[in-house]
Amino acid sequence: MARLALSAIVLLMAVVALTEGLRGAGPKKCCFKFNDNVSINKVVSYTKTSQRCSNPGILLNTVAGRQLCVKPSAPWVKELISYLDNKNVAGSNSNL
Repeated sequence: MARLALSAIVLLMAVVALTEGLRGAGPKKCCFKFNDNVSINKVVSYTKTSQRCSNPGILLNTVAGRQLCVKPSAPWVKELISYLDNKNVAGSNSNL
């Protein structure tokens, strides 16, 4: 009887270890609090959070090296992303 219980525990642990391994590592950074007032002239780039995060978010990278979470649905965030994308495309056409 003890062997059966021990075998069941080992099997259960193996299944848990396998399913955890298949999920892989979690996302590196998710947003749980969002900033509303950001000095947009200090933003140098942005990154979208992983789709595996519970709240979709945009990480704004500032000149000072900070990352601020903002909501991707906010109109000003959409405008900022468009501005940054256009700025990066225009800068990549350099002949230097």
